[in-house]
Amino acid sequence: MTLEIVRVPALSDNYIWLVREPGSGETMVIDPAAAEPVLAAAEARGWRITQTWNTHWHPDHTGGNAAIKDATGCAITGPAAEAARIPTLDRQVREGDRVRLGALEAEVLEVPAHTAGHIAYHFASERVIFVGDTLFAMGCGRLFEGTAEQMFANMQRLAALPADTRVYCSHEYTLSNGRYALAAEPDNDAIARRMADVSAARERGEATVPTTIGLERATNPFMRARDAVQLAERRAAKDTFRG
Repeated sequence: MTLEIVRVPALSDNYIWLVREPGSGETMVIDPAAAEPVLAAAEARGWRITQTWNTHWHPDHTGGNAAIKDATGCAITGPAAEAARIPTLDRQVREGDRVRLGALEAEVLEVPAHTAGHIAYHFASERVIFVGDTLFAMGCGRLFEGTAEQMFANMQRLAALPADTRVYCSHEYTLSNGRYALAAEPDNDAIARRMADVSAARERGEATVPTTIGLERATNPFMRARDAVQLAERRAAKDTFRG
């Protein structure tokens, strides 16, 4: 992989992604929940932030936009469908648009359901995708502004990517997602094995993302749902799950 990707923790469980294309030195931020930690991470590495990319409008994904722009002069890109709710945007993008970081290009995928205009950024050449709050390790985003049918379509679309595609989501939810996954598929040995690894990692204070498409195919009950009806049932069950 060419991209250099740094995980920057923020708030209680958010991850901001600081991404550098080493050939050009161009550096961007994905979904800045806050400005201070990502500006500090960039400064510590001697990286100059030139872009910020948002996946959706929620404040814990855009809250650092203005301060990062003030500090760096970076350009901000985000979903056209949510431009009214992200006033800092310089570029509005839609399905199929291309965005560049130095020599590398990402395709914009529209993945609505968590929010109505949610997007993802897919660097096919790098086997990397930034998914915001659509796909999590062993989970998916809540259906705040969309439908189970939309989320099922998202899961199917993402599952079709190469198995070694690295998935960068925006929250550390894996332990709680895994507990539900065990309840949803109690006979799935792959989930049990993964949960042992996740539990050990969290006890050591380690992050559990990024994940991969292949790992999600095997252990994510939402990606594994047979249809939108089952996904809706699982999402409703997860919303009230206390395991």
